[in-house]
Amino acid sequence: MRFSDLARQLQSLDASSLAQQPDLDPEITAIAPIETAPARTLSYIDGGKFAKLVTTTAASALILPKDSALQQAASDRHIAWIATANPRLLFAQAIALFYQPFQPAPGIHPSAVIDSSAKLGNNPSIGAHVVIQADCIVGDDVRIHPNVVLYPGVSVGDRTVLHANCTLHERTQIGADCVIHSGAVIGSEGFGFVPTREGWLKMEQSGRTVLEDGVEIGCNSAVDRPAVGETRIHRNTKLDNLVQIGHGCTIGEACAIAAQTGIAGGSSLGDRVIIGGQVGISNQVHVGDYTQVAGQSMIHSDVPPQSIVMGSPAIPATEFRRIAALWKRLPDMQRTLRQLQKHLGG
Repeated sequence: MRFSDLARQLQSLDASSLAQQPDLDPEITAIAPIETAPARTLSYIDGGKFAKLVTTTAASALILPKDSALQQAASDRHIAWIATANPRLLFAQAIALFYQPFQPAPGIHPSAVIDSSAKLGNNPSIGAHVVIQADCIVGDDVRIHPNVVLYPGVSVGDRTVLHANCTLHERTQIGADCVIHSGAVIGSEGFGFVPTREGWLKMEQSGRTVLEDGVEIGCNSAVDRPAVGETRIHRNTKLDNLVQIGHGCTIGEACAIAAQTGIAGGSSLGDRVIIGGQVGISNQVHVGDYTQVAGQSMIHSDVPPQSIVMGSPAIPATEFRRIAALWKRLPDMQRTLRQLQKHLGG
């Protein structure tokens, strides 16, 4: 594809983009990361620490921020470019012009086991050894890869993709345009036990799990159902791999939760919360809208909206950074204290 053709397609997706190299029109055959991009590829620079790579990259074309210095540097190296307010977003759209993920053709593999009471929509793709149990409802254009299991009473919305070896437990409801990746388990029993003199009494988990439209669940993640009521993930929220959502949790719209995060039962996130990797959230805690939680933080109490917190226990990020700056000085401070004690005869 010629860069001029590519630029026109990208501009149709982002009207704020601005092509500035009419005299350069290289052939673009692939997309590549800026650090290793060879000739005839498109890459992007989002500013910051990657900006210096404009002087070394072999890419033939770049998506750049609206930064005149970067644009001039690319021009000086005869690199075609297009500028936009959000290079990473436009690069994501460019990838879709060159790559489409594997999509199995519509049809039902002969080894699939589908209960006679299940209802299938139009054009399903159901892979080898899939099991769809009683009273399940599968919408239009759903793609179910091999070895997926749907327990009784599961519903799956239109165009949702269930990757190989994921499991949806009874009464789970999945919205439209969701993606459940391999190994994920949705609607499994919550961790509910009552202590007695004889040991732990299992509390049956009679609730359900609901994923609204556009939710994506990463590989080997688990979203548990509660004893009563529901666990709900609101629309357009994205979970990374190895995330645990406990029973009775409510996750707001358009949240992003990174790998190895665990959210204990009964907790809730507001809308557009961003959670870093390896974060722990205690039970019955609420994290307010638009909050950001740094990786490896531990949250024990409610967090107000629009907060930025880090640490264990999590505290406001500005306070944590001040404390962290003192850590390196602690040995010197200890020596000074000992000298003062010695001077004072302590």
